[in-house]
Amino acid sequence: MECRVLSIQSHVVRGYVGNKSATFPLQVLGFEVDSINSVQFSNHTGYGHWKGQVLTAEELNVLYEGIKLNNVNHYDYILTGYSRDISFLETVVDIIKELKKANSSLVYVCDPVMGDQGAMYVPENLLPVYKNKVVPLADILTPNQFEAELLTGRKINTEEDAIEVMDLLHKMGPETVVLTSTDLPSKQGDQFLVALGSQKIKKPDGTNTDQKICMDIPKVDAVFVGTGDLFAAMMLAWTHQHPKDLKTACEKTVSVMHHVIKRTITYANEMAGPGKRPTPAQLELRMVQSKADIENPALVVEAKILQKSSQ
Repeated sequence: MECRVLSIQSHVVRGYVGNKSATFPLQVLGFEVDSINSVQFSNHTGYGHWKGQVLTAEELNVLYEGIKLNNVNHYDYILTGYSRDISFLETVVDIIKELKKANSSLVYVCDPVMGDQGAMYVPENLLPVYKNKVVPLADILTPNQFEAELLTGRKINTEEDAIEVMDLLHKMGPETVVLTSTDLPSKQGDQFLVALGSQKIKKPDGTNTDQKICMDIPKVDAVFVGTGDLFAAMMLAWTHQHPKDLKTACEKTVSVMHHVIKRTITYANEMAGPGKRPTPAQLELRMVQSKADIENPALVVEAKILQKSSQ
């Protein structure tokens, strides 16, 4: 059976962000990907200049209508990322609801891109839309610490706080929650970043299983763009292959990220030359060159199981 994904994200002509970050890796892993580009920019906004167009809610509707008229609006997965407009986001919500009605086993993977490091980079009026309309529809949610705190109104200072926040997010809707990065100290030292995941699965007999995991991810000293979009796409792919095994899905996802980032920073440093900081263009993800790692990542991280229970 072929597996088809509708991905509604940004698009750049040059480089890797949004749909450009998600599509190739998903295709390599055997998924059919239908892309709707929420924006079309010349390049990501971390460069000195960028130009392009923004898709309106009406234009999104027109594209979706076209798919519907041909009766090809059948999807196994929906993937969404950055959006900065309320009416656009609400139209996305309507599309997800309609597609979930048509296919009750459709899985919605949501990266609730709102901000990082204590600052929002989308308008604040998007938060209630995410809280009340988007997250309740999501099956898999991949916020960073700041986004998880925004959505729950709770601060994360300890591992216990993180577990509590993930449980609060489960109560809002998603079965799987991954905090892609946190400020929690790693037991392996300050060269590592802590990520956590939680999965609640309803078994056929009505009981629930619950698995919580923690990962120490090696840090790389550079600013990459498009990594969050790649993370969400890989969570989609590896949870598809390991639907009841969050530990393995997260290990493979993080390992793909690690290989792509290592290859990118090595290349960028070579291009920049000794003692020079690489430019945004040199730091574009080495995605095509990482095809073999995407298909079959050598594991570089082992997730610790924090708790596993059946109730």
